Amino acid sequence: NEQIMDSMNASSKITVEQQKAKSMLEQNKIRKAELNQKILANKTQYSSAEEEMKREEELLKAAKKELDSAYVAKKELLRNADIKRQDILSLQKKQQEKQKNYHIIDTKLETVKNMAERYEGYSQSIRRVMEQKAKHPGLLGVVSDLIQVDKKYETAIETALGGNIQNIVTEDEETAKEMIAFLKQNRFGRATFLPLTSVNGKGNFKNPDALKEKGVIGLANTLVKTEARYEGVTAYLLGRVIVTEKIDDAIALAKKYHYSLHIVTLEGEYLSPGGSMTGGAFKNSSNLLARNREIEELERSVSELKKQVKEHKDRLEDIKTARDLLSDDLEEEKRKLQEQYILQNTAKLNVERATEQRNESESVYAGLQNESREIEQELLELSEQKEQIAKEIADTKERETQIGQESETFQ
Repeated sequence: NEQIMDSMNASSKITVEQQKAKSMLEQNKIRKAELNQKILANKTQYSSAEEEMKREEELLKAAKKELDSAYVAKKELLRNADIKRQDILSLQKKQQEKQKNYHIIDTKLETVKNMAERYEGYSQSIRRVMEQKAKHPGLLGVVSDLIQVDKKYETAIETALGGNIQNIVTEDEETAKEMIAFLKQNRFGRATFLPLTSVNGKGNFKNPDALKEKGVIGLANTLVKTEARYEGVTAYLLGRVIVTEKIDDAIALAKKYHYSLHIVTLEGEYLSPGGSMTGGAFKNSSNLLARNREIEELERSVSELKKQVKEHKDRLEDIKTARDLLSDDLEEEKRKLQEQYILQNTAKLNVERATEQRNESESVYAGLQNESREIEQELLELSEQKEQIAKEIADTKERETQIGQESETFQ
């Protein structure tokens, strides 16, 4: 009986253990199912975090690219702005030089014009007569005002004219008569008048073959420019004077024609009929013949400088406008650059956040995997325990049967 009781107690205990193991097995299965759901959810979350991180990395890459482009654009704008600044400084310097030259030449022009208007360099009698020009329309002007000469012939022509360069050309003899009376009455000195109605030197030159000789340039009156009405006057003053290149040409020509010609060289040597020669350092402080040419040249220079000053001014304004536009563009690029900095920093933060989420998901996933493996191990152990308990239950039942048979036999 005691054996039967012990066997029953053992069987009961094993049954309890079996129920306990069964309960734990069920609980572990439920826990494993929950873990599998969490693992699946975590995988989805990890995939989302991975995709978000990739998206943010692409955004960060694009932000960096835009930032680099904005930086390059800003750098190019700064370079262009510096070029414009250098251009402005250079143009301002040139503008100052042009303005300075303009004022110098303009002042000189005014001085020469004033000298011409006041007939400075002329004798007192000439000045006094020419002051009456407004009252006497018949006063046409002094010889030097009525002719134009190329610069290369100025010395020769002025030498050929001599004192005649200050002769006064009048419309007629009556005007000349009135001016002579004016000078005499006021004791202003003497002057030579050339009335157009009486002075005409055309056809006075009698040696045309001389013009073909070596070194001869031509008759002096053919080397000056004047109005048609004054051609008789220029012929009268210069129509018998031959101009040669050099003094040797002049000497040879004078000898050949037995010292009967008026000859002048480009350097101002003068050979008179009869054989006299005049020459040396040519000094012409008044520069009467070149005065009109100088005025014309100065007027052209002033006009050209004025044009250049205006062009420089316009160019300077254009560059300043371009510089201002560049400044606006530069400010816009600075704003874009700041925006790109913000976008880049935001993208960096998003990448870091996405990375943290991914890492957190990896950590959670690893923990769930470990827990799943532990549950698998427990399930395996419980299965083995269940089999062991089932074996013990079978052994117990067999023992109970044996004890019952023995008890029956004992009875």
